[in-house]
Amino acid sequence: MAASASLLFVLLGLLDIGGLRTRLRANSPPQIHSIAVLPLRNLSSDPEQEYFSDGLTDELITDLAQIGSLKVISHTSTMQYKNAKKPLPEIARELNVDGIIEGTVQRSGDRVRITAQLIHGPSDKHLWANSYERDMGDVLAIEREITDEISRQVRVRVERRSQAPLPQPRPINPKALDAYLEGNYHLNRYGAGSGEEEQKKAAQYFQLAIDADPNFAPAYDGLASAHGQLIRSSSQDVAIEKRAEEKAIELDPNYADAYVTLGFLKWQPDLDWRGAEELFRRAIALNPNHAGAHDILGLLLVTTGRTQEALREGQIAQQLDPHNDHLSLILFHARDYDASIKMALSMLRRDPNDGMSHCLLFNDYFKIGSYKEAIDHLSQCYSLYGYTKAALNMRHAFAAAGFKAAVQRWAKDVEYLQATNQVYLPGNLATAHTILGDKDRAFYWLEQGYEHREMVSVDGGVFFLGTEPMYDPLRSDPRYKDLLRRVGLPQ
Repeated sequence: MAASASLLFVLLGLLDIGGLRTRLRANSPPQIHSIAVLPLRNLSSDPEQEYFSDGLTDELITDLAQIGSLKVISHTSTMQYKNAKKPLPEIARELNVDGIIEGTVQRSGDRVRITAQLIHGPSDKHLWANSYERDMGDVLAIEREITDEISRQVRVRVERRSQAPLPQPRPINPKALDAYLEGNYHLNRYGAGSGEEEQKKAAQYFQLAIDADPNFAPAYDGLASAHGQLIRSSSQDVAIEKRAEEKAIELDPNYADAYVTLGFLKWQPDLDWRGAEELFRRAIALNPNHAGAHDILGLLLVTTGRTQEALREGQIAQQLDPHNDHLSLILFHARDYDASIKMALSMLRRDPNDGMSHCLLFNDYFKIGSYKEAIDHLSQCYSLYGYTKAALNMRHAFAAAGFKAAVQRWAKDVEYLQATNQVYLPGNLATAHTILGDKDRAFYWLEQGYEHREMVSVDGGVFFLGTEPMYDPLRSDPRYKDLLRRVGLPQ
């Protein structure tokens, strides 16, 4: 009889009579494997507090990103939904996530009230909500509470891959937090229609944060970022970056952002390829959702000839930050120009003011022989970084005499900007003279890029010599092989 009963239950299970299993699944809580935090709405009476609510959004994302078993979308993608009126299922589909967090921030003096709710994006079903009110100095503790509660809701365990526990946030000086968030606001404006004045403002605010609270690690990371990725860097900027990130790690040994920056400095300007890779991988181990770490690791891998590994890292970064471009530069170095163009253009449709994407498209369009489009994007790039006169000169030269005239004008203007200490772009100048067929002048600027590596930042300089397509006409020259040897790349 027992055997017959067992057989009956097996048959019922196979047949799923009455759709019982389907109904049970329908009534079970939806599974959350990925999350996007939409920009927290500012409910304060002062619209100038937008930087504060945006900054808290970023901090909440950073906290959640340390849950190794949960995919968390980068803030640079979710911030594009600020004030958006799209239905949540549509946003969930665009970001390819199960869960969405919405919330509000209301600040009154030194009191802050934060509300948060977790929603199953595809069904628009509310799963959890709560509100918190604290003094300004306890805001980061609120965000940890939210992170812990969400981790319980989605049934995942909060842990880093290194197995190190997440430290409980300590109280922070309200002035330090305020200055830090305002510094981030200015930092994010650079290269999107604003020049280096935004970096300088950001540095000032981060220093104010450090002065108010010398033990606040993120402020040191912010200060390093404000001195990095400049049009004209210096040995002083590099020294400030290194000291700031070393201090950040001293205060928080598990601070992934600091390892990314230190890894970048080992690569550029130190040319310590292995050391840089180790630090990028350390950052990823600490925060597997760090899109920037996957991105920069991919770039290092592609220029050392490890194309497939590079593409995998770029694809991971793209999944974590789908509304920003983490693949087109890798694709360009892999010489898949059509795919690189397609990716960059799709990003520009979302954000036409992304100066770096316009710069890359100049290279892509040049390689496929679309010279008008190349100059259009190069001029937009220079304009978005604050060099509108050089941008106009390029356009006028192209209209009057064609592509080579525009490139000649480009080289002349960059040399003037460099002579007047406004930029340091030896890679741009090497590219321009390579296009013009002046190899000696191209090698002169490559040598300048090598000898003054600490001054090179967004330009690329000699750091991509291994696979840089724009330098292909130079590769057969013995001088190129010698440069490869000196930078530590295969010849």
